Amino acid sequence: MGTEQDTVSLAVTLGRLTVRNPVLTASGTFGYARELAGVVDFARLGAIIPKTITARPRMGNAPYRTVETASGLLNAIGLDNDGLEHFLVHHWPYLRSLPTAVIVNIAGKDVDEFIAMAARLDGLEGLAALELNLSCPNVSGGLDFATDPHVTRRVVAGVRAVFSRPVLAKLTPAVTRIVPVAEAALAAGADAVCIANTFPGLAVDWRRRRPMLAHGSGGLSGPAIKPLVLKLVWEVFQALRAPIVGVGGIATIDDAMEYLVAGARAVQVGTAHFYDPLASVRIAEQLPQALSQLGARRIEEIVGTLALPGSGS
Repeated sequence: MGTEQDTVSLAVTLGRLTVRNPVLTASGTFGYARELAGVVDFARLGAIIPKTITARPRMGNAPYRTVETASGLLNAIGLDNDGLEHFLVHHWPYLRSLPTAVIVNIAGKDVDEFIAMAARLDGLEGLAALELNLSCPNVSGGLDFATDPHVTRRVVAGVRAVFSRPVLAKLTPAVTRIVPVAEAALAAGADAVCIANTFPGLAVDWRRRRPMLAHGSGGLSGPAIKPLVLKLVWEVFQALRAPIVGVGGIATIDDAMEYLVAGARAVQVGTAHFYDPLASVRIAEQLPQALSQLGARRIEEIVGTLALPGSGS
């Protein structure tokens, strides 16, 4: 007799990208996967997104780079990495061997750099998709790409012109209206939008009268931001009915299911990995039972089914 896992389909499509289940790892919280090889069964994940890479090596910001806050984590890492060429030589051979999809996250200092990196990665054997980091709050210019729909459109369109595989656009929540930005990304050729990156925030040591992060401000992630991002996901889904990846405060199956019924087709687990490296795997394993509770056999059956007051549902 079959199990729930056997009778429920967890596969989801994000534009041209299909993943075996909707649980992805958020960039910057899972290293280059090798760090968790002895703990995590990668085959149970929908996709792995390694930490952001830039065209050239970056030292990142001075310490302290992270600080815990109430129900969250404030970070200002500053995209510390060894650059694209080092990634291709030292990290990609391992990543391409993993038993699940790998999505590479890139950040450019300007539109041309995004395009040049995408062109360099086009045709890379085993690469499932690109995620464009249009919204890192802890580097100069990092927010500009995702606060202006016109700039967002230019970056995504430029990348799509040179990159033949699926493209995900990771947006910032630090905008008055996120729908026009998401619409611009999708119109320019993004297969899905990832909502959202961290919220800009500040932690203060009042006794020393200094910020607790050396950079000053940082990006807030973790449980504290989940209600805020859920609303953004719901807004974009209601307006555009487009493929969305929900990102923000996801640590349990309940968190993931909330995002799915609000309109996300997939989710990324991030901050939870720092205290529970198995959070992603656990959520993926619990999805069949959660779907069964709603009488569903496929993820698509529950996406965007949130009943609003007065809807009659």
